[in-house]
Amino acid sequence: MTEPTERTVSLGDDAVRGLYGQRGPGSPYQRGAGPATDGELESASLVELAVHRLRREILSGKTQPGERLVEEQLTRRLGISRAPLREALRLLAQQGLVEHVPRRGARVATLSDRDVQELYAVRDVLEHHAVRTALPVRSSAELAGLRAALGGMREAIEAGDRLGVAEAHRAFHVELVALAGNRQLSAVYEAILLKSQLYMALNLRREAEVAQPGDGLHRHERLLAAVAEGDPDAVIAVLASHGARSYLG
Repeated sequence: MTEPTERTVSLGDDAVRGLYGQRGPGSPYQRGAGPATDGELESASLVELAVHRLRREILSGKTQPGERLVEEQLTRRLGISRAPLREALRLLAQQGLVEHVPRRGARVATLSDRDVQELYAVRDVLEHHAVRTALPVRSSAELAGLRAALGGMREAIEAGDRLGVAEAHRAFHVELVALAGNRQLSAVYEAILLKSQLYMALNLRREAEVAQPGDGLHRHERLLAAVAEGDPDAVIAVLASHGARSYLG
């Protein structure tokens, strides 16, 4: 992949509303029993919220690989100090979304062609092992997680929510690997997905430009049908034609 041209980026004013205006169900404020009671808890909440907002900005395509994340602009826009912002950027770096460049600061992560191909090669190995271990499933009830992810994908497509589509794609494959019942395998697999999620989202955005909105949904419906049939070889064949890297060239 060619190195993208750098440009600075900051969150819009809606980020401030996102930090301080969302108090209903699903808001990170709901995770605790109430408002922060000391500086440490308050700072932790700001870090979590900053991670949430920046992650959405990156995965929704509002920022591109290589774009600089300027601390001064982000602290002003988010209304937070440098300490929680830097912690948020550190956590995003662990997720593979941000990288720190010496003497230049933070920017949205970039991956080389080789990086992407290696990540997907490891992903293939893990998925194939999980499929051969898990299938056939003992009960159709074990497929509830896959069906739920598929329903979320359908809703996100209907709503035109590109980030929601990307997250539903990721959730589907996490549930597929979880069928193996191996927690360590799932942990390694999710780490690989974290590192490649930026390019998973980029792949889906490029697909949206040239394909029908429901194409990704139909691929996952075929994959679910193959899993339900219980033939590992058939599932691996569907995965091979799944299109996970089709638009990354």
